[in-house]
Amino acid sequence: MPQMAQAQTYRFTNVEIEGNQRVDASTILTYAGIARGDAISAGELNTAYQNIVNSGLFEEVELVPSGSTLVIRVTEYPTINVINFEGNSRLKDEELSTIIRTQSRRVYSPRLAEADAASIVMAYEQSGRLAATVEPKIIRRSDNRVDLVFEITEGKVVEVERISFVGNRNYSDGRLRRVLGTKQAGLLRQLVRSDTFVSDRIEFDKQVLRDFYVSRGYIDFQVLSVASELTRNRDGFLITFNVREGQSFKFGEITTTSDLAEVDPDSYQKIIKLRPGVTYSPSLVENTIARMERLAIQQGLNFIQIEPRVTRNDRDLTLDVEFALVKGPRIFVERIDIEGNATTLDRVIRRQFRTVEGDPFNPREIRESAERIRALGFFSAADVDAREGTSPDQVIVDVNVTEQPTGSLSFGVNYSVANGVGAAVSFSESNFLGRGQFLSFTYSSGVDNSVSSISFAEPAFLGRDVTFRFNASYAQSDNQNSTNYRTRQIRVAPSLEFPIGEYSRLGVRYTISEDNIFQYTGNSSIIAAEATEGALISSKIGYSLSRDTRRTGLNPNAGVLLRFNQDYSGLGGDTKFIETTALVAAETLVFNEDVTLRAEFEGGVLGMIDGNSRVTDRYFLNGKIRGFDSNGLGPRDPAKKGGEALGGNMFAVARFEAEFPVGLPEEYGIRGGLFADVGSVWSLDNTDGGAVDDSMSLRSSIGVSVFWDTPIGPLRFNFSNALQKEEYDDEQNFDLTISTRF
Repeated sequence: MPQMAQAQTYRFTNVEIEGNQRVDASTILTYAGIARGDAISAGELNTAYQNIVNSGLFEEVELVPSGSTLVIRVTEYPTINVINFEGNSRLKDEELSTIIRTQSRRVYSPRLAEADAASIVMAYEQSGRLAATVEPKIIRRSDNRVDLVFEITEGKVVEVERISFVGNRNYSDGRLRRVLGTKQAGLLRQLVRSDTFVSDRIEFDKQVLRDFYVSRGYIDFQVLSVASELTRNRDGFLITFNVREGQSFKFGEITTTSDLAEVDPDSYQKIIKLRPGVTYSPSLVENTIARMERLAIQQGLNFIQIEPRVTRNDRDLTLDVEFALVKGPRIFVERIDIEGNATTLDRVIRRQFRTVEGDPFNPREIRESAERIRALGFFSAADVDAREGTSPDQVIVDVNVTEQPTGSLSFGVNYSVANGVGAAVSFSESNFLGRGQFLSFTYSSGVDNSVSSISFAEPAFLGRDVTFRFNASYAQSDNQNSTNYRTRQIRVAPSLEFPIGEYSRLGVRYTISEDNIFQYTGNSSIIAAEATEGALISSKIGYSLSRDTRRTGLNPNAGVLLRFNQDYSGLGGDTKFIETTALVAAETLVFNEDVTLRAEFEGGVLGMIDGNSRVTDRYFLNGKIRGFDSNGLGPRDPAKKGGEALGGNMFAVARFEAEFPVGLPEEYGIRGGLFADVGSVWSLDNTDGGAVDDSMSLRSSIGVSVFWDTPIGPLRFNFSNALQKEEYDDEQNFDLTISTRF
């Protein structure tokens, strides 16, 4: 008859622990879970062993039954003496130290060291080095200590070789690439980091791609998938976005309704700027809601919510929007807590909120405040969240920011066709002393001129939405642009600027300056007479009106900029005149936003009240009409080739241009352009008895441009040809400038 096998059991009346130095014996017994006198099986003995091992405190563990005594022998993990990083150059030791959790003078843990190595690898992946490897190693020292070394092999940066799209019919690949944060590798790629593959950036790109389409009415747009594959040589990624565009919708009927007796829907309907037929955009709906909420506050109505109720009409591809004014919950802002700002003062962040403690809680206003905080440029990260306060009807707004450098000191070389090569030194700080103020000093010099300036701006003067600016400059030229005289100008100009409408601002200023013309060696009797006056002081007051809808208007693809400036000189000083200038500029995107069209109209009048204008006050149109040299057009004395430029008291210019792709790979950052300029400068107070022609003679030019977005800035190459000119004008067929937009 077979015998039944019995599982081996143990009963220990005594437990001895050997080898422990830092860890108390009672702690080890607690991990083991063995009580004296209890019967335990071999499996339970193995579980006790695993529990001690899993504590992470011991390098070696041994359980030895010896009769009624259990001997537990342990070898404790050593203490970490120092932590070193080897092989790293792209990420510095200080940065890596913030990533790992292992610390010196703590017990060494292999599992934690492996986890830290994985964290370092992830940090390298975020910078595009997908081939990076990290191996933790220990160097044993005396007294049960070790040095922990992370041996790092950084590998090469994996770039994005190509970004392509599938399913896009309305917008080209090139237009969509300009939307994404990820860029293709191109020229001067060693200076560009946006073409580095970062997997986390793909999610951001999917969101901005959707925002781009939805803001243009494509409410059904979807990113179906994103395929990222390595090239055969494993040194680049090919990224393909598979998208579904859908149809573009427009606004249909726009109505306002309310069931609240204290609310008059008609007054809210009147302030709506949306019109049927306009391309649908969520931002336009948000702007309308914000406008209605401001009206409700002005009427003394709190806790009014505006709910946009959208009805879809697939037949005519329109969206009817009903703005329903309803009673919202009575929730107040208990307080606003700000953390992370070591340098920036609390008040700089708080003034980005239109809400203060005790105000009704408005989620949309909190979101807009967060955007304003990020737009300051003072922080690398800014998170704004709301949580329940001390009671259900109160919320606490938490602001957590991470500061970043806001100052710069630069030394460089500048170049212009007119002034040649020069040196430049500049210092700027956009968050001076943490007060949100701007301060800058600049000095630049060319072959024949030098300019020094200081600028200061306080964006919240007296705690209000008023910008105070102070500018002072000293400029001197020595026969600049082939003139035969030297000039010196000292200028001081404080100013205030504040909003007067949703898109409009008003600025007021006072300017005092001293202008001097001296050492004249030319043959113009007009300039000679002006030079004899020596240094003249101008004391003037002025104002500026501006309206800008380029980024906040109803059409995301178009915008208009209007400026009107007027200055009166005569508050003391030596000159009396009224100067008026105006600018109208418009920009729009056409052909599925691949082509940009711009038009600018600009003019000015210098009206002398007493005396004659001087060459330092008049207009010369330098750069305003391409195809002509500096001081190259306008009245001259004498009126012949080689005569000296006099400028004019009046000017008018129209500029038209188109910017478009030229078929080169988009990652090269090169686009083409065509332009046409027409205008004139004319009118003098002194024509030397009619010897000088100061009539309005039109000049015009056409040309082509090459735009190149480089890591050192956007450059523009203009190749021009003058069509209309006077025989004494000086042409310039090529110039290189920093590309600017109005």
